Amino acid sequence: MYGFSDQGLELQEQVSQFMADFIYPNEEEYYAEYESLDNVHDTPPMMEKLKAAARERGLWNLFIPHLDPQAPGTKLSNLDYAPISEQLGKVPFSSEALNCAAPDTGNMEILNLYASEAVKERWLAPLLQGDIRSAFSMTEPEVASSDASNIELRIDRDGDHYVLNGKKWFSSNALRPSCEVLIVMGKNDPDAARHRQQSMIVVPKDTPGISFGRDPLVFGYHDRGGHPEVVYTDVRVPEDHILGGEGEGFAISQARLGPGRIHHCMRSIGVAERALEHMVKRSLERETFGKLVAQQGLVQDWIAEARIEIDQARQYVLHVAHLMDTVGNKAAAQEISGIKVAIPNMALKIIDRAIQVHGAAGVTQFTPLAHMYAHMRTLRIADGPDEVHKMTIARREIKRHSPEFRMS
Repeated sequence: MYGFSDQGLELQEQVSQFMADFIYPNEEEYYAEYESLDNVHDTPPMMEKLKAAARERGLWNLFIPHLDPQAPGTKLSNLDYAPISEQLGKVPFSSEALNCAAPDTGNMEILNLYASEAVKERWLAPLLQGDIRSAFSMTEPEVASSDASNIELRIDRDGDHYVLNGKKWFSSNALRPSCEVLIVMGKNDPDAARHRQQSMIVVPKDTPGISFGRDPLVFGYHDRGGHPEVVYTDVRVPEDHILGGEGEGFAISQARLGPGRIHHCMRSIGVAERALEHMVKRSLERETFGKLVAQQGLVQDWIAEARIEIDQARQYVLHVAHLMDTVGNKAAAQEISGIKVAIPNMALKIIDRAIQVHGAAGVTQFTPLAHMYAHMRTLRIADGPDEVHKMTIARREIKRHSPEFRMS
C-alpha cells in the first residue's frame, strides 16, 4: 500500500490554491498577452509575475526528489508529485510558473546526475533558478529515432574538445529567446556495442556552427519555443561538457525518459479532467431535439465512462510513481511503458468526445479542446511511440513464461 506524505498533502493543497488564485483567473489575459507578442516564441510578461508568486509561496522545482539539499526547491517523491503535476496539466502554462515545465525538468535531472561540477554551476544553477530555459536534442528527421542505434549525429573527440556534426529536429523549446543551452545525443563510436555507441553532451546555444532550419507545426499550431530543426556543423564543445562519459548516452536517455514519461502521464490526467469539465458544462448549455444535451443517454454514457477511465488511469499512475520511488525506474520500466501507452489514449478519447459535444465550436480556436487534442496526440509518439512501448511490455511478459525467448 502507498500513501501521500504530510508534506505532499500540504503542497497539493497549496498548489490547488495557487491555481485558484493565480492561474485560472489569469488564463484569458495570459493568452491575450501571447497573441499581442511580435514573436510567437516569446513569453507573455505575466509569466514573470506568476513565477514570482510561486517562488514566494515555496512552490518551486517540485518535480525533483533527489537534488542537492542546497538547490532551491522542495524535494518530493514521485508519488507526492503526481497529483500536483495533474493539477498543473489542467492549464498548459502553469508548469512553467512553478519551474516544472518540460523539457527543463528532464534536463535538470540529468545535469544533476551526470554533469561535471563546472557544467552544473554554469547551466544547472540558472535552470533551477528559472533564469534560463533549455532544449533536448535527440530526434532526427532522417531516421526512426525511437531506435537510438539509428541516430546519425556524430560526436567526435578532437583533443580537449568534442566536435558535433549532424541534424536534429523536434528540439522543443530551442527557439525561445530564453533558451540558452541544449543537451544533444549523438554517436561517438559506431563500432561499439549497440547501446554503447551514443553519448550526450551539453552544448551552449550560442556555440558557433549551430543554425536552425524548419520549425514544424503540430496540427497547424505554433508551440511556444518551437520544435525546430537544429543543424550542427563543426560545433566544438569542451570535453568536460560530456555527460557521464563516452558511451553513456543510451543509459542516460533511459534515466531521463522514465521520469519524463510519468510526468507527461500525470499532466495528461489533468488534461482529461479539464476536457471532461468542458464536456459537462457544454452539455448543460446546448439543446438538441427539445432537451439538453446532458439529458441525452449517449452523452451521459460518455460522461460516466470518462469519470471511470480518469479514475482508473490516476490509480495506474500513482501505482507506477510508487514503484519508481520504492524499486527504482529500471525495475519499473514495464509499468512506465504501460502508463505511457494507456494514459494519452485515455485522454484523447475523452477530448474527442468533448469536441463532439461542442459541435463545430470544438474544432476551432474558440475552445481549448482542439489544441489539447493536438498536444495529446503527440504524446503517442514523444518519448517513444506506443508501438515500441507495447513491444517492450510484450517481450517482458513473454519472457516470464519463456526466459529463452528471442525475437529472431
